[in-house]
Amino acid sequence: MSTAKLEYIWLDGYSPTQNMRSKTKILKDFDGKLKSCPIWAFDGSSTQQAEGGSSDCLLKPVSIFPDPTRENGFLVMTEVMNPDGSAHVSNGRSTIDDDDNDFWFGFEQEYFIMDTDTDLPLGFPPGGYPGPQGLYYCSVGGKNTHGRQLVEDHADICLAAGINIEGINQEVACGQWEFQVFGKGAKRAGDQLWIARYILDRLTEDYGYYIEYHPKPIQGDWNGSGMHANFSNEVLRTCGSKETYEKICEAFRPVVKEHIAVYGAYNDMRLTGKHETQSIDQFSYGVSDRGASIRIPIITVENGYKGWLEDRRPASNADPYKIAARIIKTVKSA
Repeated sequence: MSTAKLEYIWLDGYSPTQNMRSKTKILKDFDGKLKSCPIWAFDGSSTQQAEGGSSDCLLKPVSIFPDPTRENGFLVMTEVMNPDGSAHVSNGRSTIDDDDNDFWFGFEQEYFIMDTDTDLPLGFPPGGYPGPQGLYYCSVGGKNTHGRQLVEDHADICLAAGINIEGINQEVACGQWEFQVFGKGAKRAGDQLWIARYILDRLTEDYGYYIEYHPKPIQGDWNGSGMHANFSNEVLRTCGSKETYEKICEAFRPVVKEHIAVYGAYNDMRLTGKHETQSIDQFSYGVSDRGASIRIPIITVENGYKGWLEDRRPASNADPYKIAARIIKTVKSA
């Protein structure tokens, strides 16, 4: 055991999109275990989570990861709690009904890397536009590929931290990238996604970049940024029934508005029915259909309807906790 630097990370109360906040706690003789991380407090009046006259909010540690960038460092994901120990209204993680980890989630996090000097995505010339999208997706070479070193560094740090990152690739638009995170258990998947975002955002401080999670930061003939949610439970993984899959998909149809409400701000700018999306006010599902609200992966079908589903509607700036909570509620209602 030794003196450790614990970075407590939480989500603030800003609307319509919450931001990550963090501060460092120094602990002597820390054993590296979650149970040894104490509950801490912060000034909620500075994060739109409390009034100045009663400003204390609590940080409850829920996951811990080694921090490869700091000697004796740890990244601690926390939930925001009220002084009486109840969940704060901004705490989306507490709304997830998956205590038995029946639900598995894989999130595909898309984002743009932005240049702080131009406030444009990497590869965009000042005052103009690069070539049309098409050659950027999974490209190689300095003409069409921008920001690879940041992306590679991010993947390496995530892996060293124990984040279950399953892949990285450049996306369809110039300066747009994606990483994928998978977790057995909705809360675990959400924890890993938020920590991966934190690592990415902090890493940009060394590059003169910043990350834009807005689903459509650049207007025009460009794909927006989403966070496709791949999900399954024991039923989806084992049923072997097309009818069961269709029944579960149909359960999403009458609750389109409830899902869109937690699928990220400004998503109407992305879900237009173009650029591999379904319109925001419509619902559809189909096998291998990237223009549908929910895609049934071809691998699931070829495996005899034993696998998972992909909800393609969540935006890149959405909260994975709230996405998972809503999906689980709908699937359980089927």
